[in-house]
Amino acid sequence: MAAHRRATSPAAWHGLSRTAIRLRQDARMSTLVTAVRDALRAVGDPERGRGMQAYLKTTEPCLGVRLPEVRRHARAAAATHPPATPAELERAARQLWREAAAREERYAAIALTGLPIARGALELLPLHEEMITTGAWWDLVDGVQPRVRDLLLAHPAQLRPVLQSWARSPDRWLRRSAVTAQLGAKARTDTALLSEVIEVNAGDPEFFVRKAIGWALRDLATTDPAWVRRFLAGHELSPLSRREAGKHLDR
Repeated sequence: MAAHRRATSPAAWHGLSRTAIRLRQDARMSTLVTAVRDALRAVGDPERGRGMQAYLKTTEPCLGVRLPEVRRHARAAAATHPPATPAELERAARQLWREAAAREERYAAIALTGLPIARGALELLPLHEEMITTGAWWDLVDGVQPRVRDLLLAHPAQLRPVLQSWARSPDRWLRRSAVTAQLGAKARTDTALLSEVIEVNAGDPEFFVRKAIGWALRDLATTDPAWVRRFLAGHELSPLSRREAGKHLDR
């Protein structure tokens, strides 16, 4: 007598299909990660890497690959192994970031999040925040800044409360990121938001936050010097912030 066979329901087949697709996507993105790593190691310069490590004051090894070259290799690897969706790209960038054995792998992960397919993709915000809080140093945090700006410009209603929260975070790198988020926004700068994130941090003794305040104001002074002058006249800022803010205004 033939053994009884239980029919697989449509829902189960759908679940199996989704799992198989996810496994194929993960394998493809792992191939992208491997391609990035191999490319960086092939062009590394150990002597330059030691100099980079000393300059950055980091314990993380550096391969000695200049940042423009890191970005070029990341883009080339992604062109050969292209992510099909922002979610696929997010998985590759997150893997590269979390498993990084060298600083340049983190730079490459940030570079991947700048690909056209990821531009303005709100679902990448948790990864950007992870990169800021776990990167926890100026070179990595500032590398994420353009991604945050692009998200703010694309999704102001969603990003505004996020940056307001970051500005009040106990994490100094989130506070710095809230202040610098609009660098390069020029005429599209939300000055009310900029005022708020600076005002809540104006008394912060942290060097990287004070420097960020001056940097944000200096950047806006190139397109709206009158606004920056009014802001400086109406607020008490640290000498460092004020000095940085006034560099373009003194010309």
